[in-house]
Amino acid sequence: MPAPFQMEVEDLDRIRKAGEDPLVLDVREPQEVAICAIPDSLHIPMGTLPGRVGELPKDRDIVVVCHHGGRSAQVTMWLRSQGFDRATNLNGGVDSWARRIDPNMKVY
Repeated sequence: MPAPFQMEVEDLDRIRKAGEDPLVLDVREPQEVAICAIPDSLHIPMGTLPGRVGELPKDRDIVVVCHHGGRSAQVTMWLRSQGFDRATNLNGGVDSWARRIDPNMKVY
Protein backbone atom coordinates (compact mmCIF):
# COMPACT_ATOMS: atom_id res chain seq x y z
CA MET A 1 0.00 0.00 0.00
CA PRO A 2 1.50 3.38 -0.98
CA ALA A 3 2.27 5.87 1.74
CA PRO A 4 -0.24 8.72 2.10
CA PHE A 5 0.43 11.97 0.31
CA GLN A 6 3.06 10.44 -1.96
CA MET A 7 3.48 10.10 -5.72
CA GLU A 8 5.85 8.24 -7.99
CA VAL A 9 8.22 9.99 -10.39
CA GLU A 10 6.31 8.55 -13.36
CA ASP A 11 3.13 10.24 -12.07
CA LEU A 12 4.86 13.62 -11.80
CA ASP A 13 6.33 13.23 -15.29
CA ARG A 14 2.93 12.27 -16.72
CA ILE A 15 0.99 15.16 -15.16
CA ARG A 16 3.63 17.71 -16.19
CA LYS A 17 3.57 16.40 -19.77
CA ALA A 18 -0.24 16.64 -19.67
CA GLY A 19 0.07 20.36 -18.99
CA GLU A 20 -0.60 20.39 -15.27
CA ASP A 21 1.70 22.71 -13.38
CA PRO A 22 2.39 21.53 -9.83
CA LEU A 23 4.98 23.48 -7.89
CA VAL A 24 8.02 21.22 -7.47
CA LEU A 25 9.61 22.24 -4.18
CA ASP A 26 13.21 21.08 -3.81
CA VAL A 27 14.22 21.08 -0.12
CA ARG A 28 17.82 19.89 -0.59
CA GLU A 29 20.91 21.90 0.31
CA PRO A 30 22.45 24.27 -2.28
CA GLN A 31 25.44 21.99 -2.92
CA GLU A 32 23.04 19.14 -3.79
CA VAL A 33 20.97 21.29 -6.14
CA ALA A 34 24.20 22.34 -7.89
CA ILE A 35 24.72 18.69 -8.90
CA CYS A 36 21.26 18.13 -10.37
CA ALA A 37 17.67 19.33 -10.11
CA ILE A 38 14.29 18.64 -11.64
CA PRO A 39 13.66 21.38 -14.22
CA ASP A 40 11.57 24.37 -13.11
CA SER A 41 11.68 23.46 -9.43
CA LEU A 42 11.70 26.00 -6.61
CA HIS A 43 14.64 25.56 -4.26
CA ILE A 44 14.04 26.30 -0.57
CA PRO A 45 16.36 24.30 1.72
CA MET A 46 14.54 22.35 4.42
CA GLY A 47 16.14 24.32 7.25
CA THR A 48 15.02 27.67 5.85
CA LEU A 49 11.47 26.64 4.96
CA PRO A 50 9.76 27.75 8.21
CA GLY A 51 10.92 31.32 7.52
CA ARG A 52 9.97 31.17 3.85
CA VAL A 53 6.71 29.22 3.96
CA GLY A 54 4.83 32.39 3.02
CA GLU A 55 6.35 32.10 -0.47
CA LEU A 56 4.30 28.95 -1.14
CA PRO A 57 0.78 28.89 -2.59
CA LYS A 58 -1.97 27.06 -0.73
CA ASP A 59 -4.15 26.88 -3.86
CA ARG A 60 -1.72 24.86 -6.00
CA ASP A 61 -0.41 21.29 -5.92
CA ILE A 62 3.05 21.15 -4.32
CA VAL A 63 5.33 18.17 -4.95
CA VAL A 64 8.15 18.12 -2.40
CA VAL A 65 11.47 16.57 -3.46
CA CYS A 66 14.83 15.81 -1.85
CA HIS A 67 17.57 13.29 -2.64
CA HIS A 68 15.79 10.01 -1.82
CA GLY A 69 12.45 11.09 -0.29
CA GLY A 70 13.13 11.12 3.46
CA ARG A 71 13.49 14.85 4.08
CA SER A 72 10.74 15.65 1.62
CA ALA A 73 8.37 13.25 3.41
CA GLN A 74 9.00 15.15 6.65
CA VAL A 75 8.48 18.49 4.89
CA THR A 76 5.29 17.23 3.25
CA MET A 77 3.80 16.30 6.61
CA TRP A 78 4.89 19.64 8.10
CA LEU A 79 3.38 21.57 5.19
CA ARG A 80 0.12 19.68 5.58
CA SER A 81 0.09 20.58 9.28
CA GLN A 82 0.46 24.22 8.19
CA GLY A 83 -2.61 24.07 5.94
CA PHE A 84 -0.98 23.09 2.64
CA ASP A 85 -3.50 20.35 1.90
CA ARG A 86 -2.18 19.84 -1.64
CA ALA A 87 1.41 18.97 -0.61
CA THR A 88 2.68 15.58 -1.79
CA ASN A 89 6.03 13.82 -1.38
CA LEU A 90 7.95 12.58 -4.44
CA ASN A 91 8.81 8.97 -3.61
CA GLY A 92 12.49 8.24 -4.26
CA GLY A 93 13.35 11.90 -4.76
CA VAL A 94 15.61 13.35 -7.40
CA ASP A 95 17.59 10.10 -7.45
CA SER A 96 14.55 8.19 -8.74
CA TRP A 97 13.79 10.99 -11.20
CA ALA A 98 17.30 10.72 -12.63
CA ARG A 99 17.26 6.94 -12.81
CA ARG A 100 13.72 6.46 -14.13
CA ILE A 101 12.77 9.67 -15.99
CA ASP A 102 15.90 11.62 -17.02
CA PRO A 103 18.88 9.30 -17.53
CA ASN A 104 21.02 12.28 -18.60
CA MET A 105 20.72 13.82 -15.13
CA LYS A 106 23.68 13.41 -12.79
CA VAL A 107 23.27 11.21 -9.72
CA TYR A 108 25.11 11.36 -6.41
